[in-house]
Amino acid sequence: MPVTCEPFLRHILHDETLTRGLGDIEARMLIEWITDWAQLLVEAARCEADAWNCIHRLCRRARAIARFVQLWSQPASRGAAAQLAATERFRWPLPNQPLEPPDLMHHILTWENHHPDATDHHP
Repeated sequence: MPVTCEPFLRHILHDETLTRGLGDIEARMLIEWITDWAQLLVEAARCEADAWNCIHRLCRRARAIARFVQLWSQPASRGAAAQLAATERFRWPLPNQPLEPPDLMHHILTWENHHPDATDHHP
């Protein structure tokens, strides 16, 4: 029996921790990215338990990305952002110039979409 996306999307949309501390633009980009990936992951899942496992990993990664954007956007916190990137094993290149939070979020999510095999959210 195929797994339906609705409960997973509802879970994502009700999880305020995903966007806490982000600006409206970055939050919208992150939620759109999560929901797009969630639909793909749920469709590829063999069962509901596998789908939930993928969604939980995806949400964890999204929270870490959100935290990185928050930290990197504060010049005094860039060292902490770099430590987070190392701890989370983010493989995208760290910015080499100042970026506004929406531009940074766009940069990260574009890289994540173009390198799904280098991330932890694929099935």
